[in-house]
Amino acid sequence: MRQMRGNDVTIRAATETDAEAMGRAHVRAWQSAYRGVMPDEYLDELQAHDRSVMWRSRILSADLPPLLVAAVSGEVVGFAAFGKERSTEPTERGELYAINLDPAQWRRGIGRLLLRHATEALSAIGYLEAILWVVPSNQRARCLYESEGWTADGVSTTAEILGVAIDEMRYRKPLIA
Repeated sequence: MRQMRGNDVTIRAATETDAEAMGRAHVRAWQSAYRGVMPDEYLDELQAHDRSVMWRSRILSADLPPLLVAAVSGEVVGFAAFGKERSTEPTERGELYAINLDPAQWRRGIGRLLLRHATEALSAIGYLEAILWVVPSNQRARCLYESEGWTADGVSTTAEILGVAIDEMRYRKPLIA
């Protein structure tokens, strides 16, 4: 367990019972981080229950790496998802798929802990490099990634994320074997 600013923060593998809190954190994070990037109507209609169902299914999938959760004093406030790069091309890179943290917990170092643990987990799986995709206007996330050694590589795309098309840019990081 790590002590941070008076709060007990634990990073651990997600369990099925974490799915509800993960759904809430997912929706709150998106509604804050993507306001003005994604349509307000879409963000306002996001339901924590829907995201909980999605994350519960992912947690129960035995053939995927575990999800990590961040818990403050025992309450799950965020999560990270990662694994093999999602690509149509053969690749041996890992990918950070998502990192979401309840906005009430932003700027407390918890996202940094999640990022570090997910990066270490990708390295432990055996990946020598990892990528992630980020919305260019998400300066908070980009600053975090850059401070942790991730660099933009000039590749961008328009992706469909949960039914909405958004622009994304790719970041890379070499991993320690």
